[in-house]
Amino acid sequence: MTLTPDLLEMLVCPLTRTPLRYDPVAQELVSDAAGIAYPVRDGVPVMLVEEARVLDGGDASDSPSN
Repeated sequence: MTLTPDLLEMLVCPLTRTPLRYDPVAQELVSDAAGIAYPVRDGVPVMLVEEARVLDGGDASDSPSN
């Protein structure tokens, strides 16, 4: 399942308030500004910072410690 462009346009990172990009392979919404990725489970974005995973090279000072 993919996210609609309209939904993706409305979503922002709860941590940085910046736009997100969708990674369909990983089923995640990526916040490049925060260096974290939010999971999309069964087509539903899980927009909780504590559920996000830190990306390689992400800024851990502003990101959750997963």
